[in-house]
Amino acid sequence: MSEAPHLVGVEPDDRTAFPSDLLSDFPSDPLSHSRSAHADPRAETDRRLAELRDARVVVTGGGGLVGSRLTALLCRAGAAVTVLDRMDAYPEAAHTLFGVDRLGADLVVDDVCERDVVRRLLGGADYVVHLAACADVAACTRRPGEAFRSNLQGTQVVLEETAASRVRRLVFASSAAVYGDGRPGAEGPQEFHEDQPLRPLSVYANSKLWAEHQTRLLLGGPGGPEHAVLRYFSVYGAPQVPKPGSHSWMVAWLSMQARLGRPMRLNGGGVQVRDLVHVDDVAAATALALVEERMAGRTVNVGTGTPTSVREVAGLVAAHFPEARCITGDRPEGDPLGGYAATDRSRELLRWTPRIGVREGVTQYVRWLAATPRALPSWLAESAA
Repeated sequence: MSEAPHLVGVEPDDRTAFPSDLLSDFPSDPLSHSRSAHADPRAETDRRLAELRDARVVVTGGGGLVGSRLTALLCRAGAAVTVLDRMDAYPEAAHTLFGVDRLGADLVVDDVCERDVVRRLLGGADYVVHLAACADVAACTRRPGEAFRSNLQGTQVVLEETAASRVRRLVFASSAAVYGDGRPGAEGPQEFHEDQPLRPLSVYANSKLWAEHQTRLLLGGPGGPEHAVLRYFSVYGAPQVPKPGSHSWMVAWLSMQARLGRPMRLNGGGVQVRDLVHVDDVAAATALALVEERMAGRTVNVGTGTPTSVREVAGLVAAHFPEARCITGDRPEGDPLGGYAATDRSRELLRWTPRIGVREGVTQYVRWLAATPRALPSWLAESAA
């Protein structure tokens, strides 16, 4: 493998040898500007999560990117956290990066489809966060049977056992994929509202929409556990790593390609729009959904409200690599043109706003990648040799 390209700093007006149109007119980070005008948001989040001290929280799928960051946040709040995860979604090296086994939580390596295991864990739980899923559009398309087992059967088991328990509230992690391409015939980036018609385009999106409906059906009655549904937009941030054959995790993919000196591949020309929301912000939103009274029975977007095209993200990555270049490819099956989150509900019901803007977040990721060479998957590095 050739030596990794030199990493450079990025300034707001940096223009590298990468085509300048990818960076021209890219907005500065409104989130970063607004953050400086307010009190420390982390301290405010910690204050609101204080009621979770000594609460027993089960996090399914807690060994992954969002789950590990959420688990760290809950442990910091003083909760007694149990993680249920098969720990096979990534190669072992990736799970080592996530480090859920080093956070102070109890780690149960098992399957949400195993009813006896789920029943035992939920029997003493106060809260549940259900993250466990085959969370990859391409993998679900290739292996719909696995998607059915994990995303439908596993969710059904968790919901039934939650309904039969003394759990106070379950938070279900859904996806902006349920919106598909949004309103037919609309031009330009679309703002996705929680109440608009849903038009999923993939096996993965279909599975998430079904799970949303089932959550409301099984946990929507009086006297039982409460529920809240969060629709995550495009989650990114260290220590995210891509999977073979996936077209998700755009920031990680593009950064690693540039780091290895390979052209950044822009599927569909990179015109797709994403609302990139940092994993630390997603973890905070998810934890707050456990305790915020107004979230009971509600569905809320978790995004920044800022649209960013794949091509623009490539430009932000390229600002760190003087020799970066790109190629284009076909748009994959099930890959939506996308849109961005309407954020009224997240501000009003969840009382949450994201802290980390996309420019800052991409810079953090590229620098983390430079400092963590073991994060480069061996299969990706070998393919570039």
